[in-house]
Amino acid sequence: MELRQLRYFVTLAEELHFGRAAAREHIVQSALSQQVQRLERELGVRLLDRSTHHVDLTPAGVAFLVEARQILDHVSRAKQAARNAVAPSPTLRVGIIDAAYDSMPQILREVQRSHPDFTIHQVEAGTPEQYRQLADGRLDIGIGRASQTRPGVAAELIRLDPLGVLVADDHRFAGRDAVPVTALADELLLLGEESQTPELNQFVIELCRSAGFAPTVYEGTVESTRAAADLVLQHRCVHCIPSSSRTSNRPGTTWRPLAEPVTHYPWSLLWRDANPSRHLADVIDSARRLAERLGWLQPIAGASIAVDRGDDEETA
Repeated sequence: MELRQLRYFVTLAEELHFGRAAAREHIVQSALSQQVQRLERELGVRLLDRSTHHVDLTPAGVAFLVEARQILDHVSRAKQAARNAVAPSPTLRVGIIDAAYDSMPQILREVQRSHPDFTIHQVEAGTPEQYRQLADGRLDIGIGRASQTRPGVAAELIRLDPLGVLVADDHRFAGRDAVPVTALADELLLLGEESQTPELNQFVIELCRSAGFAPTVYEGTVESTRAAADLVLQHRCVHCIPSSSRTSNRPGTTWRPLAEPVTHYPWSLLWRDANPSRHLADVIDSARRLAERLGWLQPIAGASIAVDRGDDEETA
């Protein structure tokens, strides 16, 4: 059993999609599949259920995932302990909106590949709270919609994320290539958790109003991506989320982009408006390289790019 096989399996378990997992690991999809199959043969159990449209963990896969993550964590700590014995590692405190949104996690993986000596502490907080923690020095860098530029905080647009709706596989939207924004007028709309994504919620509401209607919003709250997907599966609502949300991986659900207009949600890096440290500059440079490689700032052809005034004024 090889460490890379464990890493590939953990990545696939997080993505539940061979293409995305292979992209994260910078290998071709066939190589990822072969390594996971070799792991299954060595273990003598099936870790994954595979179908044309879905990948899911078997009970054995769920149990193995816990142990595999612990092994990889131990290896990472062992490497860092050895490095720290020579010189203390740079420490960065990084804000993330929610683990379900993959922009910052992808950036941090890029950073760790280039700078394995960095010690990164992830702080889960909504953008308003990230602004507060940036201002008082509790956070080094964050991510969110820079709709209102705050004194002392710099921002740089890093991703134009297609906005869409998550629906059950048998919903009327599931068979469409894209969903017109005006079609949401007849649906009960689930937004994000207000404490975590108030800017995204406001963005969606403003989009609906610009299309000529006030959305009917589901009044309950959800505290996890699984709970949101459960409501969608029960046909109690449709969930408006960017393409980067891992909620769209849930079996039985389909994500469809919005159209008329095609809309992108703007994610920006946020940091204190002063000369950034060399280590913080390395994080920003890693994010730029990743954005260029993955085409994060290349909108879909014909799209209407919805960018905030604050984002228009963003500088590196």
